[in-house]
Amino acid sequence: MTDDFFTCRKNVLLAKSPSTQIEGVFAASKGRSVSEEQEALLQQWLEEGAANLPASESVPAVGKVSVTLTGDWLEGSELLMTSLRELNSSPEAAPCADQQLSELNALASSELQDHAVAERARLAAEETVTVAGSAVWAAVVPQTDQQVAGCASINAEVLNDDPAVLAWSLACDAETVPAELPAQPIQDAVPFCSVPTEVPYHEILWRDWEDLSVQPCVLEQVSKTTPLFEFRVMSYNILAQDLVEQGLDLYVHCHPDILNWNYRLPNLLQEIQHWDPDVLCLQEVQENHYWEQLEPTFKEMGFACFYKRRTGTKTDGCAVCYKHSRFQLISLSPVEYFRPGLDILNRDNVGLVLLLQPVLPEGLDLKAISPLCVANTHVLFNPRRGDIKLAQVALLLAEIDKIARTTEGSYYPVILCGDLNSVPDSPLYKFIRNGELSYHGMPAWKVSGQEDFSQQLYSRKLLAPLWPSSLGVTDNCQYVTRCQPKKPGRLEYSRDFLLQFRFCDVACERPPHLVLLEGVTDVKPVPSSREHSAVTAVPKRHHSLSFLGKWCSGVIQHGLNLTSVYSHFLPQRGRPEVTTMPMGLGATVDYIFYSAEPVENRAGRRLYKDGALKLLGRLSLLSEDVLLMANGLPNPFCSSDHLCLLASFGLEISSL
Repeated sequence: MTDDFFTCRKNVLLAKSPSTQIEGVFAASKGRSVSEEQEALLQQWLEEGAANLPASESVPAVGKVSVTLTGDWLEGSELLMTSLRELNSSPEAAPCADQQLSELNALASSELQDHAVAERARLAAEETVTVAGSAVWAAVVPQTDQQVAGCASINAEVLNDDPAVLAWSLACDAETVPAELPAQPIQDAVPFCSVPTEVPYHEILWRDWEDLSVQPCVLEQVSKTTPLFEFRVMSYNILAQDLVEQGLDLYVHCHPDILNWNYRLPNLLQEIQHWDPDVLCLQEVQENHYWEQLEPTFKEMGFACFYKRRTGTKTDGCAVCYKHSRFQLISLSPVEYFRPGLDILNRDNVGLVLLLQPVLPEGLDLKAISPLCVANTHVLFNPRRGDIKLAQVALLLAEIDKIARTTEGSYYPVILCGDLNSVPDSPLYKFIRNGELSYHGMPAWKVSGQEDFSQQLYSRKLLAPLWPSSLGVTDNCQYVTRCQPKKPGRLEYSRDFLLQFRFCDVACERPPHLVLLEGVTDVKPVPSSREHSAVTAVPKRHHSLSFLGKWCSGVIQHGLNLTSVYSHFLPQRGRPEVTTMPMGLGATVDYIFYSAEPVENRAGRRLYKDGALKLLGRLSLLSEDVLLMANGLPNPFCSSDHLCLLASFGLEISSL
């Protein structure tokens, strides 16, 4: 242990170029006994150190050894401060801390004070490393009367199998300069730049797993005799690298190195592998990164992967991956929101809808389980175009309705993941959760709730109908071709059919109680051109009113009964949850919705309880103030500007 201790510190000095100078202050204290082993180590240190000194410099005596840091040494030391996180967790520097620290302090304490005064004038323009207080090594900077010199302790770790490559960290405690040293100002001295303390990201960004299966409300709904198919779902916006490079002004708070894809990719993969989801929904997946790196890696992890790139010139898209040992694919439906010629759908966002069949473990051959519908999307960001956001969500819900609807008219369990670019309790969020939204006359910016543009003189307003009938989607967010057929026996008459009876005898007979109006009801109608126009105008007007009544209600609905995995509030901190932090402002825009059974409507808010699909747990989110402590997102620990969402579900298994 002793040998390792002195060798470690020797390498700090001898690993540098010949510009390193070794000149004074490290000695055995007078009147104190020094072990032969320590004397031999000190002598060996000095002899080996002399070989690395310039020829013009003399080898110091055994009694005194000082270490002077030149400007070149400091420049080189900065290159060594590269992995403070690994340093803090190093098991190699710890064993020598207690015993050898006390021995070194005993060796240096008395001689240090006697020699410091004599050396003070000669070292006025230099920075001297000396043994002071409780620090193993300390960089002491002469201070003014009002200043205190901080002492930085050094922990050493061997990196890349080279014992001379070391990292440094600040000491937890700071000691003052001994009183015997007179404080004098330094002339033309280079200021000492202390190493910034490594941010403890693991501690700051710690996220708890919330086990919801032990809550009474869940225990009541889960029968002890009903087995559950348990699985995890992750939704993650991983931040496409092209978008980083196109918007570097959004990440000025980040060191350039942590924005590099070669740094971010291993972090993202490690995070996904750590949480081990069974279904993975990703947004902002760059196409070339997906095909070249992500898909091959995910396949090695046991995933089956599907990808949909955004339309147009965009290079990113959405991906859905699932463990093929847990699910089998029934159907896949990519969704493109761009529709040529429609201003309401002129953006390149996309989505994916999959219908998966859970794979039951062996021994459950006589059991049955419902298919699961999984949807993933990334909705338009633009806060001013809430009309486009609503139309995109309506298209996605129509696709889910088509995929998840059973032959009986009910729905398979649905899980909807994605970056919706809308905050909780915004009209768009309420539409998904409550199943209904009255939008006519609503300012477009208000739909997502991202920003407040109420002070603007002019703002776009949503008018009914929100999208044209040519889109083929009803106000119930269903494809027209998939709507329930009309009740049998219901009579429908076309306008042309009714016009055939304009001049029949029954139509021309005056009712006995009809009020006589001059020029209106006093004569028998004749097929004149003028009267023909008047007669035909009435059905046309009624036809138009009927059309407007169908398409201009200003209300859209859906019947999927979706609720959010997260509550969007942290009761223990009294703050809202945050999933992203653009420009230092935290917000929730990422969601996992899942199918539940509605209980009641209270003050316009629909309440749910778990049905066949049960929420068993979730990974807690963080608040804005916590992310600020970690310098926002991304950071060295989280390599995306979004946090991942993770939830555990249980799907009921029934008997055949």
